[in-house]
Amino acid sequence: MASGDSVQLIKDRLNIIDVISPHVELHKAGRHFKGRCPFHQEKSPSFHISPERGTYHCFGCGVGGDIFSFTQAIDGVDFKEALKILAMKAGVELVPENPQKRTEREQLYAVLEAATKYFENKLTGTPDAQAYLTRRGVEAETIIKWRIGYAPGPPTAGWRELREHLAVQGYTDAVMLKAGLIKNAESGKEPFDVFRDRIMFPLRDQNGKVVAFSGRILAKDSEAPKYVNSPETELYHKSELLYGYDIAKHGIRSLPFWLIVEGQFDVVMSHQAGYTNTVAVSGTALTMHHVQILERLATKVVLALDADKAGMNAMKRGAELMLRRGMDVKVATMPDGADPADLVVKDVKLFKQAVGKATHIIEYLLAHLAGTVSDERARKLRVRDEVIPFVPLIPNRIDQEHFEGVIASALESSKDAVHFEVTRLQENKKPVTHEVKLTGTVSAAATISTTQVRGEVVILQTIAVHDVVEPEVAAVMSRVFSEVLGETMEEARQKLEPGQLSKTIFQFEQTYEKMTKRGRLEEITHMLNQLRQQVSRDRLTAARNELGNGGEVDAGVLERVLVLQKMLQAPPYTLDIFTL
Repeated sequence: MASGDSVQLIKDRLNIIDVISPHVELHKAGRHFKGRCPFHQEKSPSFHISPERGTYHCFGCGVGGDIFSFTQAIDGVDFKEALKILAMKAGVELVPENPQKRTEREQLYAVLEAATKYFENKLTGTPDAQAYLTRRGVEAETIIKWRIGYAPGPPTAGWRELREHLAVQGYTDAVMLKAGLIKNAESGKEPFDVFRDRIMFPLRDQNGKVVAFSGRILAKDSEAPKYVNSPETELYHKSELLYGYDIAKHGIRSLPFWLIVEGQFDVVMSHQAGYTNTVAVSGTALTMHHVQILERLATKVVLALDADKAGMNAMKRGAELMLRRGMDVKVATMPDGADPADLVVKDVKLFKQAVGKATHIIEYLLAHLAGTVSDERARKLRVRDEVIPFVPLIPNRIDQEHFEGVIASALESSKDAVHFEVTRLQENKKPVTHEVKLTGTVSAAATISTTQVRGEVVILQTIAVHDVVEPEVAAVMSRVFSEVLGETMEEARQKLEPGQLSKTIFQFEQTYEKMTKRGRLEEITHMLNQLRQQVSRDRLTAARNELGNGGEVDAGVLERVLVLQKMLQAPPYTLDIFTL
């Protein structure tokens, strides 16, 4: 892990224009540069870059950040990989990790790459495996693109074909065991191959390096499991890997939503059909780590999963995670319950229609229950238990109201009844709180519900303006901010969403460029008065609510009320604060 000094050194050496210009055609616009956003399709440029601050923001889709977040988004990598990429460009040497551990990982990557090439070569010499892929509709270009191969094994070959091949190349059993390619046998027998007589799909990390495999049995009437995945290793963690992501992260730029399917064949055939934004989990349910990877590049998702019990449960769990993160989740209904891979072969137009007509998860579940539960009361109870709980997960209140109406209409019930159930679920949740330190003589911290802090907007605006004005004006703003909130501006900044702050900074910077110095000071003075009034009112309301709860009056809360009342009655700030 690199130190903060390394991160700052990279920022100092790299100009954000040099990092972004290979991906965006930029034009000078005052103190900024403008161009068409690389993360969504647009005709008029709304992507702004500030070379002074080293930040960017798109007013079209809302993305923003610095050179690290841009590299993460444009290359579809995590912060650690972005750090490596930018360190190389900047000529900064990162603090090296344990050399022995690095060498072990390099050996694992090397043996997995050697295994991939072996499987690829074996496919070309195995007619049965080639014929199977042809029957599944997999084209030659797709086989090459996804590096699909074949692992030999009984009944036509032995149990240790791969092990013997890799041993000749100098790889030890220890390395093969750590890579998940072989396993130890019982009774003192020699280790044998994990994958035997299987169509092989290399599982690749975000950078396209092979870290594991998934193998589909080839022999008919075999008692072996249909699919076998590599065991977890130092390189492969199934809760973190998305099959196809290394390719789909580029396709997402032209198809700005994720298509999530179940298996490797579904992924490769969806890509073959033109949906180069398709990914799948491998050997596990969708995890929060998966969701965080996906939301870096797109917040719209279409699920194309099996409609059986296991598929429905996976769909619900995944939808819950994604809705909580503010993602838009839809479901594609495959005709006759077909798999995406089979439907692409049967009729690619039907597959595209199914994806194009995908409906929101709530609408999909309502339709599913309407078609499977005939008893009206039983269906209503199922909707209450299985569908309505998704509504409060949606962060957008307008969307919540919309789907309350959709559910009411589907049940032929009143919207008030549905809203009552939604409210009941919300009230049963533990409120989200955070500490807000008060100024003056009050030493205690007040815990205020997030929904009560209406001053958050003016706090955001004050910090944004602070970042675009002259140093001497910024110093006054910092002092007043600390007096009002009882915390420094830097402490408050850590609580803000970086993208929202970046957007607000760009907006104020463009506005303030056109104003006179006195006009700017008048606007800032008004803003500081708003800050004090709004924050004081919010906190006073919370404190009075505490007093109104009954029981013995808390002396600390009473003191807090008096301090806040005094703050509200204080004379407003004037331009004189900038001359003190």
